Amino acid sequence: MPPQHGPRRARIAFSDSAAKQLENITNEAEIHALDRALVVISVDPDVGEPLPADTAGPQLRQYTDEVEQVRVLYFVTALRTVVVVAYIEV
Repeated sequence: MPPQHGPRRARIAFSDSAAKQLENITNEAEIHALDRALVVISVDPDVGEPLPADTAGPQLRQYTDEVEQVRVLYFVTALRTVVVVAYIEV
């Protein structure tokens, strides 16, 4: 019997502005905190709360980890396989 695998994680992709923000994060504690938040989002893309917006584009979501003090704005693609990070605050 083949081993059971857990649910597939969403792939994380960064917008250009988020990639630039990542370049500026050099503190190891901030990198660790952000990594933990991204793992949570990749396991459950719906974990963040929806932000009010028009219905023309993808639903922007906000995930906030109060313990690690991380905030990530992102949206989930129609295929629900890629989470695109739009903004990072550590």
